[in-house]
Amino acid sequence: MSSELYFCYTASLRIFGDIDNFDEITKVVGVKPTRVRKKGEKHTARSRPYPQDMWRYEPNINEEESLSKHLNALWAAIGENAQQIKQLKTKFSVDIFCGYRSNCDHAGFEVDYRSLTIFSELEIPFNVSVIVFTDE
Repeated sequence: MSSELYFCYTASLRIFGDIDNFDEITKVVGVKPTRVRKKGEKHTARSRPYPQDMWRYEPNINEEESLSKHLNALWAAIGENAQQIKQLKTKFSVDIFCGYRSNCDHAGFEVDYRSLTIFSELEIPFNVSVIVFTDE
């Protein structure tokens, strides 16, 4: 492999659906969103329009920090409002997006068991999006 290896992580709370009032979501979650998008917007001029609204919060953590640290920071920011966030699931799709990006095709990662509290408390599955870029 010609380039230096990298391992990057992210974790964010995402809320999808027909969101009439982003401020109401912000009030329930207790933190300002990192990003919102409206149904019909496009990521780029050539991309498809987004099929639904989205409210997203991602803590400001260096992407080279472990996934556990990202999840812990997210839980520290939203944990006190877990019950209210769970109630949002009656109207919206709520998930925790976990991302892992690397240029190494033979590596893995671990998540400290305490960092998984966020999933059991919000009663949502633990999923990780894995993207591997290789030079070949």
